[in-house]
Amino acid sequence: MNPRSSGSLPPALALLPDASVVKFLSRAVQSGLETPPLGALIKTSSELPEPQARWSVEPVRQLLDEAMRRFEGDRVEADAWLAPRLHATLRMTRAEAADGRLWNYLAMVVAPDYVVWRHRGAEIVTATRFSGPGYTQAFARLWWAAEMFRNGPDYRPVETACGVQDVLNTTLRLDVIDHRPTALAIVAVLNRLIADGMSRLGDRVNALSSAINAAGSTLVYDVLAPDELVDGAALQGWIDESTDAPPVPWDRLPFGPDDGSVSSRKLDSLRHLFEALLEDAPIRTRPRHAAIDEN
Repeated sequence: MNPRSSGSLPPALALLPDASVVKFLSRAVQSGLETPPLGALIKTSSELPEPQARWSVEPVRQLLDEAMRRFEGDRVEADAWLAPRLHATLRMTRAEAADGRLWNYLAMVVAPDYVVWRHRGAEIVTATRFSGPGYTQAFARLWWAAEMFRNGPDYRPVETACGVQDVLNTTLRLDVIDHRPTALAIVAVLNRLIADGMSRLGDRVNALSSAINAAGSTLVYDVLAPDELVDGAALQGWIDESTDAPPVPWDRLPFGPDDGSVSSRKLDSLRHLFEALLEDAPIRTRPRHAAIDEN
């Protein structure tokens, strides 16, 4: 399959409806034997409401090319590197990111080769990697992971979270992840497990996620560690800066919006609770084929 090149693509992202994905996503495309028909897809797409520098295709395409170059030997590791950089490149609000048509366009028009490279299993890529829920679609899941697990401008928790596939495949689906202190406390527990050299991280993450989900709700955890309102002005300022922002750095983490951080005191209050929940949670041993990364 010939990858898309920046020169052959439209200059800006657009919105591609689900119906177009269904129409043009063939088994040959899912297997990487063919590329989706560029002209037909562009015709069925609609422009974003306002032409802005943050919707430029070229920085995203360059970022994905670099990810494929860097992680050719272990494509799973690309997630932890790419998630914060994709988030810092595509600066937008949660409402904008919730529009699946943007992710459809990125997967079908801009970078179908990346979707195949990253997610092809034995034969084909599942359709939901091209167009699907935010926790499954190839690019949406990385952007949302970065959004949920960042601590204000600090993307370090995102690297940790995306370094364990079960966080992306399981934990990201939980409603309580909308509560940032909960998300960051999970990462704090995960950091401790990594530091202690614990085995079966994925199984432990799944056990912890199930225990947290069963033990309470977002409301309960918000009583223990209230989640502050996002500083909307700071977020918008960060978005507006994209007009003059340089490309994200490849060898160090970028900075996210300084729209509010979770204090160590709040993190500790939940981390201690989650450590206790993990201590009592049954850790199930999955069959080997089930424990392998879900491409």
